Amino acid sequence: MAGSNGKQKTVRDMILSMGIVVLVAGVIYLFIPHDDSAPDIKRVDYRVELLTARRAASYPVAAPEGLPSSWKATSVRFQGDNFDAWHLGFHAPDGQYVGVEQSAQKPAVFIDETTQGAERTNVTQKIDGRTWTRYKGGRYDALVLQGTKGSTTVVTGTASFEQLTRMAGALRTK
Repeated sequence: MAGSNGKQKTVRDMILSMGIVVLVAGVIYLFIPHDDSAPDIKRVDYRVELLTARRAASYPVAAPEGLPSSWKATSVRFQGDNFDAWHLGFHAPDGQYVGVEQSAQKPAVFIDETTQGAERTNVTQKIDGRTWTRYKGGRYDALVLQGTKGSTTVVTGTASFEQLTRMAGALRTK
């Protein structure tokens, strides 16, 4: 009988140890602050970069005008040494991402990179008198404006085609 008493003691010790571990984990959980709300997304001012890009790029650089303040610009970049690549990222009112991309790079390569491999569809739409082609992808969808002199313009992101269309309609060059 001495053997069974030792096994009971081992099981009892294991259960007590488990209880203590769960209790300590519960106390730690209670005292560590949690914030399940969405992070505050910082708005960036892209005016300086836009002016720089418009002076330096080999094509007319596009940026939105007239969008409500609920559209937050979150990222901006102009890379003159990389096919005059222009990027302007936005947090749309519905919480999705919309990016404006332009480049003098070869269209097929540029479109594939900026849409993250989205496939061209047969759907086109007129936005402000210009014809845009829809691209559908696993991660990003896109509207692509080709045939502009010296560049390709892509409006891409996780947003719906309705939001992408809204951005494309707001784009202006100066």
